[in-house]
Amino acid sequence: MDVFVTVMLVIVVALVFDFTNGFHDTANAMATSVATGALKPKVAVLISAVLNLVGAFLSTEVASTVSNGIIREGDGGVQVTPTMIFAGLVGAVIWNLATWYLGLPSSSSHALFGGLIGAAVIGAGVGSVDFGVVLSKVVLPALISPLVAGTVALVATYAAYRITKQATLRGSTAGFRHGQTISASLVSLAHGTNDAQKTMGVITLTLIAAGYQGAGTTPQLWVVLACGLAIALGTYLGGWRIMRTVGKRITDVQAPQGFAAETSSAATILISSHLGFALSTTQVTSGSIVGAGLGKKLATVHWGVVGKIASAWVITLPAAALVGGVSAWLASTSTVGLVLVAVLALAGGSAFVFLARRHPVTHETVNDSEEAPAATQPAGASRGQGE
Repeated sequence: MDVFVTVMLVIVVALVFDFTNGFHDTANAMATSVATGALKPKVAVLISAVLNLVGAFLSTEVASTVSNGIIREGDGGVQVTPTMIFAGLVGAVIWNLATWYLGLPSSSSHALFGGLIGAAVIGAGVGSVDFGVVLSKVVLPALISPLVAGTVALVATYAAYRITKQATLRGSTAGFRHGQTISASLVSLAHGTNDAQKTMGVITLTLIAAGYQGAGTTPQLWVVLACGLAIALGTYLGGWRIMRTVGKRITDVQAPQGFAAETSSAATILISSHLGFALSTTQVTSGSIVGAGLGKKLATVHWGVVGKIASAWVITLPAAALVGGVSAWLASTSTVGLVLVAVLALAGGSAFVFLARRHPVTHETVNDSEEAPAATQPAGASRGQGE
């Protein structure tokens, strides 16, 4: 019975993580389309939510990487327990909420992997993690994919402006905005095929560890459906804080740049999902936007913002691993320890939500270049519909 309760707790927290992944990564697909006016904010998140759900059903290769690759399986099954997986998820959720509050497009994927690795190392030893898989299917794609997507976006942006230089500005811009509807939809579909699967893999890993599912098996249908719905709901609520950073603060994105960035992001993510690489869609998208900024003559890339984003990328995995490791140490002591971790995680997450509501970013203010100081916000602004 204790194992069953722990498994249920893990499933709930995993779906909470999937939900935070949805609103944390909405910007990946829709930030540039919203920034250029190609799509209205509410329409953009609705399209993204539906396609995230559809994408969750297209493949399970990434889920298999999570459930059968990163954590080693021994003769007696996986070497981690549901309690450790719960602790790893706590690390991922807390980091997601912290970076969402700060408006930083950090990697939800690396937060998840970091939390799991930290919890596994503390709870079952260094040998419980297959660092070869971590290197080949997590670390290397994290280093290579932003460069590949950025290079493709740079070339595509340069080509787009060269090809349409004789067209009227009004006509070419309208055409690219229509194209963005398709390219942004592809990114949303790709996001569903990659990110929703990571939570599927965690739940499957938990079921295997608890003996409710055989080792080496793929996610069950109810797991795929639950994860798809959770990430779709999170996406629909809209990660407006991060969307503002991605769409307005890296570079001033125009319609041709947005189309090029979204197309290169979608291609990179879909190919990686097919190969089972659990890459960060956030890093791919950010790299594409930087490339799109560099591809336009006289465009400005705000390198200070890029530097902050890159710093968040670097510390995400170790920071989530630290929280996951501490949570695993405390949760494994006793039932009281497990409950204490859950209470502390709820309190920490609630604190970030409370702080964010004091200075909200909504679908109406997402395209503002700078957030208005609290002293100059109109009365009642903090009570608007936000995150």
